[in-house]
Amino acid sequence: MQKSKINRIETGLFSIISNRLSYQQNSLQKYIETPFSETAFQTQIDKKKNQFTKEKRVELVNALEHQYKKLNVNNEVISNIKLLEKDTTFTVTTGHQLSIFTGPIYFIYKILHVIKLTQELKSKNPENDFVPLFWLASEDHDFEEIQSVSIFGNSIKWETDQKGPVGRFDFSSFEQIKSSFLSFFKQSESEVYALIDNYYKGETLGEATLNLVNHLFQEYGLVIVDGDNLILKNSFKEIAKREITTAFSHTAVTITNQELEAEGVKTQVYPREINLFYIEDNFRERIQLIEDEYYIEGKGTYSQVEILQLIEDQPEKFSPNVVLRPLYQEFILPNLCYVGGGGEMAYWLQLKGVFDSFGCVYPLIQVRNSLLHIDASSQKKIDNLHLTINDLFLKSNDLKKKYVLKYSSNELNFKDIDASVNLFSDNLKKLVYQIDIGLSSYAEAEIARFNKQVENIQQKLIKTEKVKHEQYLNQIDQIKEKLFPNEGVQERKMNFFNLCANGEVKSHIQTIYRAIDPFENDLIIY
Repeated sequence: MQKSKINRIETGLFSIISNRLSYQQNSLQKYIETPFSETAFQTQIDKKKNQFTKEKRVELVNALEHQYKKLNVNNEVISNIKLLEKDTTFTVTTGHQLSIFTGPIYFIYKILHVIKLTQELKSKNPENDFVPLFWLASEDHDFEEIQSVSIFGNSIKWETDQKGPVGRFDFSSFEQIKSSFLSFFKQSESEVYALIDNYYKGETLGEATLNLVNHLFQEYGLVIVDGDNLILKNSFKEIAKREITTAFSHTAVTITNQELEAEGVKTQVYPREINLFYIEDNFRERIQLIEDEYYIEGKGTYSQVEILQLIEDQPEKFSPNVVLRPLYQEFILPNLCYVGGGGEMAYWLQLKGVFDSFGCVYPLIQVRNSLLHIDASSQKKIDNLHLTINDLFLKSNDLKKKYVLKYSSNELNFKDIDASVNLFSDNLKKLVYQIDIGLSSYAEAEIARFNKQVENIQQKLIKTEKVKHEQYLNQIDQIKEKLFPNEGVQERKMNFFNLCANGEVKSHIQTIYRAIDPFENDLIIY
């Protein structure tokens, strides 16, 4: 496997705030407390160890054992769950929506990132244990964001009229979607076929996703947590009640947003007065504070005493929104670091005040590895065209222009012509100013028109040469579409199973695992 890297900033693919989070967390220290670094983990261990009690560990392990009881779990996962009872064990966490067939490939990248990070932490801190953990966003309701996947250029979409938390969606209607997906993998004995047919199943989408992700990564000891769990929601009661009685998260995020915006940082999350949802099967509605009462559309109005009693009696019916979900997660886990995409980590900058208000340790945060996969066919074209890594990140038209100018048999070098045109324009302007300054506007307009005519001639010459290089320029189009589909970021468009045309799964997981470097900030090309 060939492997290289390029600074994220040089690619032009990532936002300013994402790059700051990757390379310059010190400049954001006010919003994150401790910038991410290898040495910062010991400080984080001390903070979390002092706060995360034995009772919380027992509760977490009980919840996980209850969650996994329907699955055939290997020894690595069982061992890691048991390790969580020890006060020397900590987690590194990532999470994602329940995208069908794992969705965009960065779903895989972020999981392997936390797996490898925990392994490296263990090698450097043998006195502690570190468990890779995946948070299953089963209470999310944005079904449109997860209901389709592209496989070999074909879109597969799950059409259903179910509503509410996606993790509770009935999975029985999914068999036809599975059949459509598997039709692209002809060998019924292949790993892909066996994986999807045997393990992508369950009563709900949450169960099916848990089953699939577990089978993909259980050999690495990945532990998966579904927050839609009665045992864990008993712990969440404390957060939900505080939110009802004080609206602490709205106050904290509003103050932080004002500070971030004053620094020119665009905020992504806007808090509601109450950042909780009420959920049931096929039902998810936010809780609204109207005067002194709490309103849930479709359910009615409650006094504060009534809503607090409902939380006490049925905590599983209360769900955090994006503002409170990170606090819920960190409150119930012995977590040291949260790993996510640049956009995801940007909204974590808004949340430290929420943690401080509740008295919960804010984790280290890290932007996950971003990777660009170059398939063998594209690599052969790149080599034949003598393209560099930096060339790949040019816009298609710019790359084609550069190629034509470099390899034109007529040596289309306009440097001397451009210099002569500039000299002519400057001299003509000086002459006009000397003779009659009143003609300056007229002269500048005519000079601009002349320069445009010269530019048009150059473009026609380039276009003529492009025709001569049509075969090679088509190859550039093919390369760009593979690496930057629709001029976008590959990892946000491509599904992992597009790598598995040969029917193999584990070998491709292993390839990505070898490419991952959890302390690397640059874009990794493999």
